[in-house]
Amino acid sequence: MEIHYLKYEQINKTKWDACISRADNGLIYAYSYYLDAMAKHWDALVLNDYEAVMPLTWNKKYRIHYLYQPPFTACLGVFGHAITAGTVNSFLKAIPATYKYWDMYFNPGNCFKLPGFSLYQRMNYVLNLNKTYDELYQAYRDNIKRNIKKAAQFGLTVLKDTPLAPVLQLAKEQAGAFSKMSDDDFSRFEKLFDVLYKKKQATTYAVYSGNNQLLASAVFFFSNNRACYILVGNHPNGKTMGASHTLINAFIKDHAGENLLLDFEGSDIPSLAFFYSSFGAVEERYSAIKLNRLPGLVKWLKK
Repeated sequence: MEIHYLKYEQINKTKWDACISRADNGLIYAYSYYLDAMAKHWDALVLNDYEAVMPLTWNKKYRIHYLYQPPFTACLGVFGHAITAGTVNSFLKAIPATYKYWDMYFNPGNCFKLPGFSLYQRMNYVLNLNKTYDELYQAYRDNIKRNIKKAAQFGLTVLKDTPLAPVLQLAKEQAGAFSKMSDDDFSRFEKLFDVLYKKKQATTYAVYSGNNQLLASAVFFFSNNRACYILVGNHPNGKTMGASHTLINAFIKDHAGENLLLDFEGSDIPSLAFFYSSFGAVEERYSAIKLNRLPGLVKWLKK
């Protein structure tokens, strides 16, 4: 097993993307064009001739290099065929000592107990859409069904492939309450959306009130038989009208019967976990790591 550390300019993106495409655990976040858009910098670890790969998304502060999770990037880690605990362990040991601090989320295919590394678990929710819509609808909790009916009574409408600008704006307005997204993060996302839309890997859904107010919106990214529910926006006026319930239901109805996994991208927040599970979604565990090799006082301050 030869794992090579490659600087960004040394990466063969054609081979890289082919590895992600054929990987058992391939995800949209790991493609070179996604990383180019969302990561400030990224290098890589590559097994042999791109049999397995691991992006190293990094930045530096006060001359200290660290690994971090880019915005709108739910998880990364090691990607390839038949990944084992030994494979992941070898990749982590191959990370250069230059990176003094790690804060990374690994994909579900990397969820192992690893000797020498202290990982913690996080929670995602996914819904397999390979059933008829009636079957999927019957698995909804009663509160979801009530809210969908309520939205119809209020005259809410669902539009697909709406312009990104209002969807992005609603997400930005709501993001301040629970995230640290910057204007640069949203600008990067906008450029990424343009790339994926041209590849027919992105769409928008929006729910409007009778007086044309945007109440709920989301972007969906498609790759590796997954649809990622991302850039979610919910206006306070829509929370009692079933707007978000209606949006997700519309997507499920449009894609019922397909070999597609609806990926809700978490959450560790109990209320969101309950909401996603109310559509019949099930748990998908993944792991994460924080490793602190910072010197002296800097290490203490980062705790």
